[in-house]
Amino acid sequence: MDELTKVEERIMLIFWKLQKAFVKDILAEIPDKPKPPYNTISSVARILANKGYLNYNTYGKTHEYYPAISQADYRKVKVKKMLSGYFADSPAILLSFMINEEKLSKKEIEKMKAIINKIP
Repeated sequence: MDELTKVEERIMLIFWKLQKAFVKDILAEIPDKPKPPYNTISSVARILANKGYLNYNTYGKTHEYYPAISQADYRKVKVKKMLSGYFADSPAILLSFMINEEKLSKKEIEKMKAIINKIP
């Protein structure tokens, strides 16, 4: 699957939230002022459909879009790409980075330990 641009990813987040939506529904969810034009969002939705991220139902000239890929599946792809690109395919390096650079609280570190300890 082609990688998403920041704008495409932002629009996909709205589709994942709404599950099914017309372009007007996406526009209603965008807080920016001024809002992007209807045609811009329509174009992004068509691009997302062409990339395989959205499917749609057609009602006359209008399309109702819905995600073709779950947010969880997309997250897996993004994390794998980040892991290979920035952390030498090493979850340990990523975890070390998160602990050292993100200044995680002891509570968050304990949660991570609990997750790791559950692994058989």
